[in-house]
Amino acid sequence: MNHIARVLLALFFCQLTPIQAVPLDEIGTPAADQVIPGSEIRFKIELAGAKDNVKMARLRDGTLVFIVKRLGANTDRILTPEEFSTLYYGQKTSRGWMSAIFNITSPIGLAWIALGLGGQLLFTGRMLVQWLASEKSRQSVIPVAFWWMSLIGASMLLVYFIWRRDIVGIIGQGTGWIIYIRNLVLIQRSKS
Repeated sequence: MNHIARVLLALFFCQLTPIQAVPLDEIGTPAADQVIPGSEIRFKIELAGAKDNVKMARLRDGTLVFIVKRLGANTDRILTPEEFSTLYYGQKTSRGWMSAIFNITSPIGLAWIALGLGGQLLFTGRMLVQWLASEKSRQSVIPVAFWWMSLIGASMLLVYFIWRRDIVGIIGQGTGWIIYIRNLVLIQRSKS
């Protein structure tokens, strides 16, 4: 589910209860006794300067709020649905085209995207190497470079998918990784 759909869904649930102003203290942290224990629902969303997930919770007075954990801080910030919507909308509409396409919210995110793209280019390039080797020998050949490019590209992609918390990518690249290592071991044994 994309980020906008998550926010709309969360806002829909917030509309089930009348929205009231939520008092914030001077530093924007909620009083611990305001949130009903066990009422928190976590969802993944990217906000600049915040952890990668937001909690929606119910306060003792019945109000639904969003709790945002700030990066580098041990405090949470409680926001009314209107405040959260304004924050999210402002960040999403002020991003540049590159940030929107790659779904990044920080410069470090750009480095992770570069790692993922580099791994994908290397992983895709292995097919070009295999094709050229086969054309050269006029039969289907899998050169050692194919397996090394597979292993290095898959390793880069595996790290990227772990960062993205993408279970499909983790399983796909993790499984392939074992196969690439096994083929390199078999090639090494045949040379000995």
